[in-house]
Amino acid sequence: MKTNLVEIGGKNVRLLKQHRKNPDYCTEKQQVFIIGSKGIPANYGGFETFVEKLTEYQVSNKIHYHVACMADNNLRFEYNGAKCFNIKVPNIGPAKAIYYDIAALKQCIEYCKARPSITRPIFYVLACRIGPFIGHYKKEIEDLGGVLYVNPDGHEWKRAKWSAPVRQYWKLSEKLMVKHADLLICDSKSIEKYIQHDYKKYNPETTFIAYGSDTKPSSLKDDDENYQQWLSKHGLQPKSYYLVVGRFVPENNYETMIKEFMRSKTKKSFALITNVSDKFLNELKEKTGFDKDKRIKFVGTVYEQELLKKVRENAYGYFHGHEVGGTNPSLLEALGSTELNLLLDVGFNNEVGENAALYWSKEEGNLAALIEKADQLSREEIKQFGIKAKRRIAKAYSWEKIVDSYETVFEKGAMGQQERLPEGTTR
Repeated sequence: MKTNLVEIGGKNVRLLKQHRKNPDYCTEKQQVFIIGSKGIPANYGGFETFVEKLTEYQVSNKIHYHVACMADNNLRFEYNGAKCFNIKVPNIGPAKAIYYDIAALKQCIEYCKARPSITRPIFYVLACRIGPFIGHYKKEIEDLGGVLYVNPDGHEWKRAKWSAPVRQYWKLSEKLMVKHADLLICDSKSIEKYIQHDYKKYNPETTFIAYGSDTKPSSLKDDDENYQQWLSKHGLQPKSYYLVVGRFVPENNYETMIKEFMRSKTKKSFALITNVSDKFLNELKEKTGFDKDKRIKFVGTVYEQELLKKVRENAYGYFHGHEVGGTNPSLLEALGSTELNLLLDVGFNNEVGENAALYWSKEEGNLAALIEKADQLSREEIKQFGIKAKRRIAKAYSWEKIVDSYETVFEKGAMGQQERLPEGTTR
């Protein structure tokens, strides 16, 4: 097969021929089709990093991955041993992600139909965006002898950015994805409990496999010119700033963190690494008056991963205010890099941080008091929190552990799923 190299996501990948019917295709490997991430090579994003690591750390020689990628072309290429296929998606606003998932799933099904030797494909859909349409495609998957696996992600229907009708759509979509899924792979124990409780009538088959991270230090030295320039630009000093990294949305509790930081007597800075939107920023300015507090610094985004890791490492402490479900990648990255972590006291964060972090509530004055307490911790106390945080990541959230768990599930595959069906049921 003639191939050539092209650059995608800053990395060279090998182009593949365009999809065509191939009835002579033959394989004994478990074919796994991953739908719902923006694709790999990954530069940013939770699902994208997950797929990148799933393929990068692959050990099993019994699995072959196929990865859908959102793009403005229809190229096919190979990356990390996976067959990647671009889906050209029109710019249709909020419905773009729904269109993409449906188009990707449809193409995966067509690929299997054209290759009769693929007898037990797994279709793994990340997030619950296409529930109203999944019934039709589930029937086609069953006809192929395949199964539908779903990662329910977090509580998308709770996000403040959505209008009431859109929230209703996300809730309905989640319900229908749960109803039709053969297996739901939850990256949080709290999400798994929620699925089992709220959708008990569907008797959902679930398993828990977390998101991954690492404790590898940044490749940048403390005196690295790029890092020093970043500090200077934003008026920051190592170990003299609190930090937050995350999406700039209300449910991540920026208002509470800013108000409480302003209420505290700390002399440290508060650096916010986020993709600021003017509307929400102006709302926060009106509600908090943060622009009058020189300690608070919106420093924009940092996409260079080694620089971001160095910024985390040299923060005095990290704030985590996420409360809308799932194991959050930024929390894992903070535990792997920042010694002192101050987390919103909700189930999702508690199950990750355990005793390796301090916890705060949204009660007025609570976080402010915790900040002042954190300021008084000795160097040895902070060091011990850092040791426990890194142990927590190494023990429960290493990418090697996560990928091993996924490979165990995928290797069992559709045949294992068939074994769980009631006697006399057919696919």
